[in-house]
Amino acid sequence: MDNIRNGRFKTGMTDEAAEYTSSLEADKIIFEADIKTNFAHTSMLKHEGIIDADIADNILCALDSLKEEGYSALVFDPSVEDVHMAIENYVTSKIGPEAGFMHTAKSRNDQVACDVRLVLREKIIEIQIGILEFMEGLVEMAGEHLEDVFIGFTHLQHAQPITIAHHLMAHVQALKRDYERLNDTYKRVNINPLGSAAMATTSFPINRQLTTDLLGFDSYMENSMDGVSARDFIAETVFDFVALSSTLAKICEELVLWSTYEFGVIEMADEYSSTSSIMPQKKNPDVAELARGKTSIATGELITILTILKAIPYTYNRDLQEITPHLWNAIKVTQDTLSIVTKMLLSVEFKVDRCAELAGKNFATATDLADIMVREKKIPFRTAHKIVGRIVNEATASDMAEEDITSKFIDDIAVELGFDELNLDDDLIQRALNPRENVRIRAVPGGPAPEMVEIARENIKLFLDEEFERHGI
Repeated sequence: MDNIRNGRFKTGMTDEAAEYTSSLEADKIIFEADIKTNFAHTSMLKHEGIIDADIADNILCALDSLKEEGYSALVFDPSVEDVHMAIENYVTSKIGPEAGFMHTAKSRNDQVACDVRLVLREKIIEIQIGILEFMEGLVEMAGEHLEDVFIGFTHLQHAQPITIAHHLMAHVQALKRDYERLNDTYKRVNINPLGSAAMATTSFPINRQLTTDLLGFDSYMENSMDGVSARDFIAETVFDFVALSSTLAKICEELVLWSTYEFGVIEMADEYSSTSSIMPQKKNPDVAELARGKTSIATGELITILTILKAIPYTYNRDLQEITPHLWNAIKVTQDTLSIVTKMLLSVEFKVDRCAELAGKNFATATDLADIMVREKKIPFRTAHKIVGRIVNEATASDMAEEDITSKFIDDIAVELGFDELNLDDDLIQRALNPRENVRIRAVPGGPAPEMVEIARENIKLFLDEEFERHGI
């Protein structure tokens, strides 16, 4: 089949050059979007009387047929550079040369920009729904562990007691921000470039608002040069995928650590584990490890996209064609990873006794011992910090446990450091060092106390209800 643009040239590209410049492999994903774009544009041309109504109806009928037959109905040879040309050739095969009217007042430049935005907005919504479903599952799981104490970490060292629920809800909050970033990005994706033509619009009296309405865009782009060349919305979306991937990577890292014998706080489901080819006792968190690795892919794609975009002059340049394969790959990997991490984490079994054991070890409750010194004896926190630091040092060296700390032991340390005796009640000391009591008294907004976590859960549930409803779910 002759290239429909060969009027300008005496000879066409070599097969090698045609294959090298082809975007057909990456274009499969925009097939249906391209039909929508052509349908909306042709409908507008008919509505405005720019092309004959009968010709427009024939074009629209052919596009309907192609939509029903699917991608396999297209015919490809070396002269067909992309899916746009293949679709136009299909319509031509159905109605003859009059198919060429479909391209009136339209360029591949604004056409492909429109197609990418149509597909991307759908993918954003799909990923957002996946995030909401993950959040919903985590909120339910947190509800099962409101009273189960756990240990929080800083620098991967024991820090302070929390609950399993509080930890899970931390991931929920991070996912909520990932969701909201995509919400904001969607506003810049859902703008119509169609009508920009090659880069300077057209002399035909097109109706851009009509195509905007037909395609469900919020508005149209008000500068035709920007319309055909803007790809920052792609970079922004992929950055959002990178941020989401970072959240997922953190989850995977914790699953890998927590499933070890040394931590021993979770049991990974068999469905997301494997064994060794030589060591039959092994239960390896392979899926979590692979997901942790795959979360770096979106970062690589973002860097590639930004590098391609750097210093491209206005307006359209063929370099832009190379961006979309990296976008589609970032979407696929992010979507797949979100799905598998959701199922994997929600299938985890927490070993609540081990979690409680860790919460009560290694003086993770020491901060509250300092706090009661401040509250009860009105001494500066830094003084209390120094006393408790020495208490922990001496107790650890003597292999003492939290229950071995007495008022006399504290007073001996305080006097040794040059301070007055504190004369704290032994019962008060033990309550301060009890991990469950530590959690219970942290009843401030954002804290790990069960009633505070429950408030956070209810707030997230309201958010989920509103967003699911907005998506029609």
